[in-house]
Amino acid sequence: MKQLEFIAKSPISDAKLISYLSCIDYTVSKQEFKLVKDEKSNLLITSPRPFAEDLMGFYESENYISHTDTKKTLLDKVYQSVRKYTLKSKVRKIKNVKSKISSILDIGCGTGDFLATCAKNNWQVFGVEPNDKARAISIQKTNSKAIYNSILTLENKNPKQKFDIITLWHVLEHVPNLEDYITSLKKLLQPDGVLIVAVPNFMSFDAQYYKSFWAAYDVPRHLWHFSPKAIKMLFLKVDMIVVKTWPMIFDAFYISLLSEKNKTKKGNFFRAFFIGLYSNTKAIFTRSYSSITYIIQNK
Repeated sequence: MKQLEFIAKSPISDAKLISYLSCIDYTVSKQEFKLVKDEKSNLLITSPRPFAEDLMGFYESENYISHTDTKKTLLDKVYQSVRKYTLKSKVRKIKNVKSKISSILDIGCGTGDFLATCAKNNWQVFGVEPNDKARAISIQKTNSKAIYNSILTLENKNPKQKFDIITLWHVLEHVPNLEDYITSLKKLLQPDGVLIVAVPNFMSFDAQYYKSFWAAYDVPRHLWHFSPKAIKMLFLKVDMIVVKTWPMIFDAFYISLLSEKNKTKKGNFFRAFFIGLYSNTKAIFTRSYSSITYIIQNK
């Protein structure tokens, strides 16, 4: 096993990091990874973890579904069906938060389905996707060459480009250098632009129920594990504020189904459905959904 990086300090606060939970990488390596907690910001951190240059090896799996369009298993079919259903919903919600949109950047655009839907609205679409195979599919689907392997490449190719909308659908938890990254996002955004960030919420009922089996911990690919408080404190560091949130209702069911598979190897569809339903029902009152989309703007 390669050497691991220990995180000594939280990127959000000066709080001492304390031990929280141990989780298994069920997708690729089957290794155990530990989570530590910044209690001041309510942020969990995967530590120790692979160094940034070693992380790509933990994505090399057919089971890592955001990089494929496969429909081999029941979980694949569920994921692809839900993804197709939610694409138009995402675009509709984005139109509601900003009426005039000419350009959109989707970071971690995967195989490009979201950007392809955006392009139908005559928006100028840009994407960032580090996975070569997924990026090639995205370029084909969007009929756009403005899909890059990194933010740095995008900036070099388009030095003056600013975006009305920047989206990160389950991406921020994968970013090694969190503080530098959100600073870059702010620079890429128009002054009146909107940043849309969707991340899992470890405070949700399904996370508390499944504990170390909760699929959205997804160690070591998920380096950070956010609560609503952590997101608010993080973006305040760059003078940005959360102005609105959207629940991601389907995530509770899908994550519960994956968590059941982690826990029992086979998975229990009916129990997963019940846990997902209960998690969403409870979140109506607590607002602590399995995954939350944050609408963020400059102060």
